[in-house]
Amino acid sequence: MKHKTKRKTLNRDMRSLHRNIGFFVVGLIIIFSINGIVLIYRNTEFLKKEKFVEKTLDPNLEASELGKVLYLRNFKVLKEEEEMVYFQDGTYNKVTGDIKYSSKELPAFLSKFNKLHMSSSIELVHWASLIFGILLMFLAISSFWMYKPQTRMFRRRVFIAFIGVTFAVILLFL
Repeated sequence: MKHKTKRKTLNRDMRSLHRNIGFFVVGLIIIFSINGIVLIYRNTEFLKKEKFVEKTLDPNLEASELGKVLYLRNFKVLKEEEEMVYFQDGTYNKVTGDIKYSSKELPAFLSKFNKLHMSSSIELVHWASLIFGILLMFLAISSFWMYKPQTRMFRRRVFIAFIGVTFAVILLFL
C-alpha cells in the first residue's frame, strides 16, 4: 500500500498560517477594537467616574508647572494667591505642597487597555503591541493567498483591497 503524500504548496501553507494566526489574535483584536472605540471618546466623560486625589508635591511650584506635573489636559489656573493656587477642580498649597483635586478617569480595566493601545517604545508592553501589529499585517497580506491568482474571486478581492487602501488614503487627507 502506497502512502499518498500531500504536496506542500505556498498557497496551502499561507492559508494554514492565516487561519491559525487569525484564531490566535482574536482576543487581542477584540480588546484593541473595544479600546479604540473608547479612545474615540476620550475627550468626553463617556464611561468615566470622578476620583478625588490628595497628594503632596514639591512646595513653591509655579502655577504654570502644575498642569505638567499632574499630567492634566486643559489645565487652567483660576486664581492665584500668596499661599494658594486655585485651578479648575482643585487647589494647590504653595507652602506645604499639598494638592487636592478631582479628576474623571476610566474604570481600571479600561485604563489598562488604554496603556496597551498607547504604549511607547520605552515600555516593556510595547513588544506585545509590536508583535500584534506585525501579525495583523501578515493577516492582511496572507489573505491574498486565499484564492489562486488566475481566478475571478482573486481579482475581486484585489479590487476590494484597492478600495480599502483608497479609503484609508482619503481619510488621511480629511
